[in-house]
Amino acid sequence: MPGRHQRNTQHERNTAPMRASPRCGAKTRTGKPCQSPIVRGRKRCRMHGGAKGSGAPPGNQNALKHGLFTRQAKDQRKMLSRLLRESEKAFEEIE
Repeated sequence: MPGRHQRNTQHERNTAPMRASPRCGAKTRTGKPCQSPIVRGRKRCRMHGGAKGSGAPPGNQNALKHGLFTRQAKDQRKMLSRLLRESEKAFEEIE
C-alpha cells in the first residue's frame, strides 16, 4: 500500500484542458506575466481582479488614519500645548 504522500502512478491526470486555457497575463511582483487561468467571463485570474469583491475597497480605506495620527488627535495635542504655554505665562505674571 503506497504511503499518504506517494502518487498513484496507475492513474494519469488529464491536464491538457487546464494548460490550454487562457492565462491571466497580469504582471506579478517579479515583473513576469501571471500564469494562472482566467476566471470565466473575465480577462484576469481570481487574484488579479477576476473574482467578485477582489481589489482595493472603495474609498481608499487602506489609508485610513487612526490613533495618534488622526486630525482630531493632532488638534487636541496642539490645543493642550497652547493651553499649557498660556497658563505658564499667566503664572509667571502672577509671581
